[in-house]
Amino acid sequence: MPLPQEFHEIAERVNNWGRWGPEDEIGTLNLITEQAVRDAVGCVRTGRRIPLALPLRQDGVQTGMIPGRVNPLHTMTAINQEIFGPGTIATSDDAVTMGLQAATHWDGLTHVSYAGRLYNHRPADSVTAHAGATRLGMEKATPIASRGVLLDVARAHGTDRLPGGYAVTPEDLDAAEELADTTVRAGDLVLVRTGQIQHYLAGDREAYAFPSPGLSLRTPEWFHARDVAAVANDTLTFEIFPPEIENLWLPVHALHLVEMGMLQGQNWNLEQLSTACAERGSGAFFLCAMAEPFVGGTGTPVAPVAVL
Repeated sequence: MPLPQEFHEIAERVNNWGRWGPEDEIGTLNLITEQAVRDAVGCVRTGRRIPLALPLRQDGVQTGMIPGRVNPLHTMTAINQEIFGPGTIATSDDAVTMGLQAATHWDGLTHVSYAGRLYNHRPADSVTAHAGATRLGMEKATPIASRGVLLDVARAHGTDRLPGGYAVTPEDLDAAEELADTTVRAGDLVLVRTGQIQHYLAGDREAYAFPSPGLSLRTPEWFHARDVAAVANDTLTFEIFPPEIENLWLPVHALHLVEMGMLQGQNWNLEQLSTACAERGSGAFFLCAMAEPFVGGTGTPVAPVAVL
């Protein structure tokens, strides 16, 4: 199915190719300047730290719906082994096999492509079987630490969880921004809460996966206008699933990753953060969400921490 004209018009309006030069490989992470980080530190009031990652476990969020995206398989490779001889200090070691986007993660700029292109006019075939992403890989992502802003769309709707299949609009983001008592600004890391992850936390992986609320096709322009550095939410697919336009799969991914060069994250647990932000009357905090530097990675697990 050809991409609709509406998609191409939005793509033209949000395109960042060449904005930071022809060799740029980090996109909107360029917006996390030293000044942005200094300003972000000013959000810390108590030093309270709130983890936002799901545990890495074999019965994790992946149901098999996405081929190859396997939950972590943890294996012990040594158990109290006296490797230097009897009576010496013993060691235990372990290994894990998992999809890099199995649980709480960032999607890299090579995670999707269309029309044979990646961000900043890179060819899609620069992703290879042996080397992975030879350009725009996750190892290029600069330290991701800046001001975080929680846009609690569910709470702004007066509910604990948006219904499955709800398309989050720019108007919803405006309402959540007002609730957060702050203004989203350049270099921010924006977290959008729908409440969908409550299904998974309650043990229902299938309900978590489908149907799911998520970001609509109209929202990339909202993030582009505010120069957001990266965005994440609490769903499996990030955008509304099934799609709002029949057979138009992953258009928000393509606009964010390919056109804007903006990382997006999924499976972030924002429940505790939602309560904490509501209690203190502000949705702004310091957020550290470092990418694991997998060379050639098209995505990466992340263990983000919000500091209030």
